[in-house]
Amino acid sequence: MNTYLDCIPCFFSQALFAARQAGCNEQQQKQVLDEISRLVPQLSMNASPPENAVPIYRIINRISGSTDPFAEIKEQSNKAAQSVYPDLVRRVESASDPLLTAVEIAISGNIIDYGANRDIDLKEEIENILDQEDKAVHRESRELFDIESLRAGLAAARELVYIGDNAGEIVFDKILVSAITKFYPEIRILYAVRGKPIINDVTLADARTTGMDKLCEVVSSGSPAPGAVPDFVSPEFNELLNKADIIISKGQGNYEALSGSGLPILFLLRVKCDIIARHIPAELGDFCLIK
Repeated sequence: MNTYLDCIPCFFSQALFAARQAGCNEQQQKQVLDEISRLVPQLSMNASPPENAVPIYRIINRISGSTDPFAEIKEQSNKAAQSVYPDLVRRVESASDPLLTAVEIAISGNIIDYGANRDIDLKEEIENILDQEDKAVHRESRELFDIESLRAGLAAARELVYIGDNAGEIVFDKILVSAITKFYPEIRILYAVRGKPIINDVTLADARTTGMDKLCEVVSSGSPAPGAVPDFVSPEFNELLNKADIIISKGQGNYEALSGSGLPILFLLRVKCDIIARHIPAELGDFCLIK
């Protein structure tokens, strides 16, 4: 997916929030915005937004002196999500269609995104997710929620690459990974994390903290971007993608990076951006499971 003009003011907004999160004073915040202003003419509109985000966050890291400005937020997100994990498990176990419920919960966790949505009350959002996830999924629209393609893909698969998105959200991913392991035990599952910290995206440390590494193999995509940008992932991860029978891609960043790639991907995301809504097409707030 290309970068749109609407993405540019979003870059500035994200950068200012990240600079403040990193502890930059006002002079440093101004320096961040000044340097991004000079960078904008060099950004390729043919590149995906996650690809263009990389030099922006390099500026923030250099000026702030922090390589992981969102470390505290990620820790809080993981703890908040883990506190409701037993309830999530019970919901799946008591469901008439456990796989469908696990998918709903996994997509619901995509609300935890400090790139696209920074004004969330995480505890309140998680409570809303638990109460309303079944109401949020457009089951009547196969184009937006293609659960049958997921079932068919899993039934035929021997190797699945599950590309994670954000810290906190990874706990919701555990619900779906556990369900797939139970109903399709022959599938080898590889859960992919970012190559290094960026925004609140999931890393190897988050996988270990939340116990994802106890459920399946965890691999690094090698990507320093907030998405599995094909040109940025490691050769080893690229090989995994190309030989995977099915790929589950979580979140908007991975959608922006991988849509149109031709890989056997099912995208799981909540629509939080007008550009994504038009690209799919869908409506803001829609929960999507799409090819």
